[in-house]
Amino acid sequence: MRRPSARAAIIPLLGLVAATMLIPVPAAAQDKYPSRPIEFIVPWGPGGGADQVARKIGQLLEADLKVSLPVVNVPGATGQTGHAKLLSANADGYTIEVMTGDTFALAAMPNSPIKLAEVIPIGILIQQASGFFVAENSPMKTWADVEAEAKKRPLKVAITGFNSPDDLSVSYFAARGMKLQPVPYAKPGERYTSIIGGHADLLYEQAGDVRNFVDSKQIRPVIFFYGSKVDAFPSIPTSTSLGHDITLPQFRVVLVKAGTDPARVKMLSDAIGKAAQSPDFKAYLKEQYADEASYVPADKTQAYMQKWLDEARHLMAAIAAKK
Repeated sequence: MRRPSARAAIIPLLGLVAATMLIPVPAAAQDKYPSRPIEFIVPWGPGGGADQVARKIGQLLEADLKVSLPVVNVPGATGQTGHAKLLSANADGYTIEVMTGDTFALAAMPNSPIKLAEVIPIGILIQQASGFFVAENSPMKTWADVEAEAKKRPLKVAITGFNSPDDLSVSYFAARGMKLQPVPYAKPGERYTSIIGGHADLLYEQAGDVRNFVDSKQIRPVIFFYGSKVDAFPSIPTSTSLGHDITLPQFRVVLVKAGTDPARVKMLSDAIGKAAQSPDFKAYLKEQYADEASYVPADKTQAYMQKWLDEARHLMAAIAAKK
């Protein structure tokens, strides 16, 4: 009797292996998520408000997700450069971004490159009143002083970038006869100190982001763009109390790329919600002069952003009508 060759014996075995490879394997078995570091994109330079909140929440998320969340600063083009990095990454939950209102305001522009449909918001972490600040030694002591001075001569206003809420706020008052000139600063540190060094007359910023300068009495606010008084600064007028229909509060939201596995999105959003409600993060909000009820969960974030966007478009229309 003829014995089968070794080759003949191997062929059925290879077929069995191939068939086994075709059997579906549960996703969890293929890749337990997260199993490696999650890149956290900050579309601004180090030291700014977006950078601070990303590092704070990233630290809290690491304890829950059991992986590191290295922050990657990608400044440029009012946050568009960093946002493009998120959109070029795989939709696998291993790249997230903190977007600010500065960048999101660009979505109000015609043919904007910022599209809400391209991302999934998984939680707003912080909401803050923005305002105009002056140097402590400035001859302008009140908002009334600023209005009077801006009628006489051009005042330079340090902003994050063109078409940002900063820029829109400047344009709003410029359309009403104030001689305000926006000057963009990509680096937060340079923007913060611009009024101290005399390179700008006004700074558009959030009090928490420049708290060190406020507490050391180097700069001070003269107006806040908010719907109610800022508790820490009861004597500072708000835009709405002076009859100006302009607020656009600063917010910072965490995003993942659209198309990310819903199970991974939920895991991330649940972890963010848990971190945002922690005593540690609530203490951080207080340090930042932020709204105590800043956190907006994933299922309500898109509605918040759409409402904010509608206000930005309304403001743009009001500016255009005055020109």
